[in-house]
Amino acid sequence: MYLNPETFKTAPLFLLSTDVPENDYVSQTITHRLYDANVATKVAQFILLGVGGAKLIDILNFNPELYHLNEAHGLSAAFYLYKKYNNNIEEVRKRLVFTTHTPEEAGNEKHDIYLCHKMSYFCGLSVDEVKILTGMPEDQFNHSLAALRFAQLANGVSQLHGQVSRLMWSKYENICDIISITNAQNWKYWADKQLYKFKEAGDDFGIDDRKKYLKKRAFEIVADQTGKIFNPDVFTIVWARRFAGYKRASLITTAEERFHKLMNSTKYPVQIIWAGKPYPVDHPAISEFNQLVHLSKQYKNVAVLIGYELTLSKRLKQASDCWLNNPRVPREASGTSGMTAAMNGAVNFSTDDGWIPEFINHGHNGFVVPKADYDNMVTHEQDEYDLNKLYEILENEILPLYYNDYKTWRQIMKNGMQDVRFQFDSNRMAHEYYTLLYR
Repeated sequence: MYLNPETFKTAPLFLLSTDVPENDYVSQTITHRLYDANVATKVAQFILLGVGGAKLIDILNFNPELYHLNEAHGLSAAFYLYKKYNNNIEEVRKRLVFTTHTPEEAGNEKHDIYLCHKMSYFCGLSVDEVKILTGMPEDQFNHSLAALRFAQLANGVSQLHGQVSRLMWSKYENICDIISITNAQNWKYWADKQLYKFKEAGDDFGIDDRKKYLKKRAFEIVADQTGKIFNPDVFTIVWARRFAGYKRASLITTAEERFHKLMNSTKYPVQIIWAGKPYPVDHPAISEFNQLVHLSKQYKNVAVLIGYELTLSKRLKQASDCWLNNPRVPREASGTSGMTAAMNGAVNFSTDDGWIPEFINHGHNGFVVPKADYDNMVTHEQDEYDLNKLYEILENEILPLYYNDYKTWRQIMKNGMQDVRFQFDSNRMAHEYYTLLYR
């Protein structure tokens, strides 16, 4: 399937599917699910993406100077190119760059090399040839490691993630250099232009008025979905993104007494909205989502919204005074939702992970949980530390500022809008991919 660039003003996009009448039923199901739990289906998806993608480019008669693999899922393309260029790995290396997204080794896919071979992942090479070519004598084929050995250059997706990746892969020989290119978001699509106009005109009244209107409009969705009437004058925290264990959606609720006190405060009233999606077979994440729905029924000022797509995402950023982000450091390779939140007048409050160390100056353009010695903590100690810090900063800094010194709060919001504008706009990122990775 071809998505014309004119439709959404994007690059030309080809979507590969096996769900066509010419295929038998089992083959048709290969592309039915993202991250299919069945291992053979997953390998088949990798072959479709890699070999299929490289073949498609040949069919189009396009002769690219470079192939850019975004994560190792399409690595089978390298074996296709290896055959195409007469088994010359240097010819492949000249043409291959690689972006890694996964900051922990367990998250990088490994599959049984004999299964991959049986499914033609290696484009006709024998298992022994693959082991020699990749420098991996074991029977588990590590896609990311092979990508780092086949590419001329790789990158992580934030400064911190680059450091974490270099450290993580340093025990392996013959891998390419790993640089950093921090993710970004499209300001033109995401930003509320009215807020920026008022900011540039120095019209604080206009900013306040606009932000209140944005909150009010977003709260209509809350009312539609939950029947709860949220108040645009009340401090609103939003946690909305993909539900995954390490992102700790429900962290703030795990201190039950503190949470109850926070949600019942009359001095500093608070409203919280959760939204986002777990993967269909990620049962712990589904269960966390369900627990939040259950919890929300006990409070008139807690809402969990469903149907998290681009429009709702934008509305929730506009609804948010405080964009809460608390992944377990250093598990978040980059994270970008906070960028678009800042583009809509939300103040970021985050653990110090992903893109955040490059952005937040605590108390100036957002708020950040100071890093502890996480390396020497077990998981529950890290969660406990972060949880206490979240409450300390929220109760002692953020809420008093919002309710007692809104002028300063507004300035923090404006600083965030300013600081995210160019450094985390996708134009900067595209330019860096071109100059740092492609050239």
